[in-house]
Amino acid sequence: MTVSPCGDATAAAWLRDDPQPWHRLVTLGPAGFEAYARVRFTPDPTSPGQSEGDVPHDPGPDAPSERQQLHTVLGVLAARTGTPARCVFAVWDGWGARPVHPGATLDLPNRRFSLFEGAATDLPAHEQWAAVLHPPHGSPEQAPRPDPAFVWPADRAWCVTKDVDAHYAGVGGTRAAIADLLAHPGLDVVPADPARDQPAYR
Repeated sequence: MTVSPCGDATAAAWLRDDPQPWHRLVTLGPAGFEAYARVRFTPDPTSPGQSEGDVPHDPGPDAPSERQQLHTVLGVLAARTGTPARCVFAVWDGWGARPVHPGATLDLPNRRFSLFEGAATDLPAHEQWAAVLHPPHGSPEQAPRPDPAFVWPADRAWCVTKDVDAHYAGVGGTRAAIADLLAHPGLDVVPADPARDQPAYR
């Protein structure tokens, strides 16, 4: 099973109505969770103004990809929601594609997203997005291979964010959910304080 277009825009109203600055929302998620964390795909910067390309980071050929790590995160969090089979995936429209069967959208400052629905463990492989997104130039080989920018279950027990500009995924949830992620041996997870600016590369 894979995701399908979501026809209910109200599913994303809690993000649209969140009062936080847009950058805080797209990097750590909505306000009000008990705890927050960052799943780092690249180590944090060590100096002000550092470029991500200047980071000595060689995880090796057997290291999990960002997509695999995101899949692991959602697998862990699936146990911390009462609605694991009913999740919403918000995909940034900046990937240059549009849904094959248009559904609901979410508009935030500087970002617009198409909404899809599926189970927490239904994160499509990159090539599977061709089934739900038109490629920008009409060729399946040129279909975009995005990661969703937001994923959350219907009961809003947690929210995962993965903004295109960040070197990490942000997660908000219960203390127990965040503790599960922090304890996972295959992920680089650190607690995050939403009241503070998060590390960023220039």
